[in-house]
Amino acid sequence: MKDDLIQPDRGQQAITIHLVSKDGFPEFAKTLSGPQRAGLAGQKFVGTAFQVGIVPDGDAWFAIGGVRNPAELSSWCLAKLAEELPAGIYRLAQDDAGKGLHGWQTAQYRFTRYREDKDSEGPRVLLSKEAKAIGPALAEAEAVELVRTLVNTPAEDMGPAELEVEAERLAKSHGAKLSVTKGETLEREYPMVHAVGRAAARSHAPRMLHLTWGDEKAPVVAIIGKGVCFDSGGLDLKPAAGMLLMKKDMGGAAHALALAGLIMGAGLKVRLHCLVPAVENAVAGNAFRPGDVLRSRKGLTVEIGNTDAEGRLILADALARACEEQPELVIDFATLTGAARVAVGPDLPALFTRRDETADALLAAGKAHEDPCWRLPLYEGYSEWLKSDIADANNAHSNGFAGASVAALFLDKFVADGVDWAHFDTFAWRPTPKPGRPKGGDALGLRAAWHMLQARFA
Repeated sequence: MKDDLIQPDRGQQAITIHLVSKDGFPEFAKTLSGPQRAGLAGQKFVGTAFQVGIVPDGDAWFAIGGVRNPAELSSWCLAKLAEELPAGIYRLAQDDAGKGLHGWQTAQYRFTRYREDKDSEGPRVLLSKEAKAIGPALAEAEAVELVRTLVNTPAEDMGPAELEVEAERLAKSHGAKLSVTKGETLEREYPMVHAVGRAAARSHAPRMLHLTWGDEKAPVVAIIGKGVCFDSGGLDLKPAAGMLLMKKDMGGAAHALALAGLIMGAGLKVRLHCLVPAVENAVAGNAFRPGDVLRSRKGLTVEIGNTDAEGRLILADALARACEEQPELVIDFATLTGAARVAVGPDLPALFTRRDETADALLAAGKAHEDPCWRLPLYEGYSEWLKSDIADANNAHSNGFAGASVAALFLDKFVADGVDWAHFDTFAWRPTPKPGRPKGGDALGLRAAWHMLQARFA
C-alpha cells in the first residue's frame, strides 16, 4: 500500500495543478500567455473531464486538469492526473480536494507481486491542506487496494489458509479476536461449508474464519464474505472459459475483510462479527454430488441441484451463525451469480435487502461516493422455484429466470426472522480500466456499505 501519496501541506515546494471545467476553460485561458495557450492547443486541451495538460511557466511548469465541476470534486476527478503526470510533488491551486483524494491514491495502485512494474513513473504525491481528511481518505483507499490485491492473487497463493493469514493480520492490527474452525469441528458446526470444501487438497482445506471486535454491549453488526478461493464448479464442472476468472470467487471475502478493517480502524461503535467461510470448490472422489442432501447449521436440509451453486451453501451456514448473535444489521458480499451481471453489468453490484430504508441508505451512500449499486427484487413469489421433493430446499432452480433474485431468496431462508439484512451480489472485477480503476480485481459496493455504516453508527 502506498500510504504516502497524500501528505499534509506544510508549504513544501510543489508543482501546482489548476482544475477547470470545459465551460470554465475559456475564461481561465485568458489568464495565460499566448505561448501557454498555444501549448495547450497543441495538446488539444479544452477542459473535458479527465484531460491532463502541461503548461510551461518560465523555467518551470504547472499542470491543468479537466473536471466536470471544480467546486464539487468527485472521487475520480484527480485520478487521471495521478496516472499521467510525471513523478513529483503536487498541490491543487484550490484549497479543497474533497473526495478527489480517493482517486489520487487508488489511481497509483499496481499489482506487482509477480512482475516488476517497468512502466511506473514513480510516485506522485499530493499535498493537502485538509489534514483531518487525509487519514480517512488513505484508510478508504487502502481498503479498496486490499480488495484488489486479494482478488488479483491467483488461487494457489490465495487459498483458505492465505485468507486466514489476512484475517489474522487484521485481528492483530486492531486488537480483535480471530477464531478458526476446521476439520471435524467444521464438519459438525458448519456442515455445508465442510461439504463444499472437502474435496480440496489438504493445503487448501476448508475453514470458517470468525473475527470479533468491539464493545460487547454495542449494537451487533455482522459482515460476511463468500470465500470460494477457486470455483471449478465441482462435479458440475465449469467449461474452461468459465474458470478463467474463478480466482476472484473469493471477492466477497475480500470485501468483508476490507470493510471490517475500516470499521475497526475508525473505531465505529459496534460489536463486529466478521465471518468468512473459506473453501475451494474442487473435484475429487469425495466431492459433494448433484442429488446429495446436506444438513445446514440452521437445521434445514438442502438438496443439491447443482454443485456450481456452492457459494450460497457456505454463506447459508455463515448467515445462520451470524444471526445467533441477534444482530442489528447483517451485510454479506458475494460473487454469487452470473445472472446479476446479465441484469446490471460488471460495474453495479446487485443489492437485495429486506427493508426499504436500508436499501435507500445504501443506494444514497453509493451515489454520494461514486460507488453505485442497484436494487433488485427479493420477490417471495419466486421462492417456490427452490422447492425440493425430498429436502427443505433445493440450492438451484432450473427454469433460468431471475437467477440473482432466486439465489438471494435461498440466502433469505437462513437469515433469522426480523433481522435487517443486505446482500451484495458483486462482480469484484473490472474488465476494462477507468481513471483510478485499473483492470482486474476491484471493490464494488464496499464504499457504499462503509459510508452507510458510518452514518448509521457513528
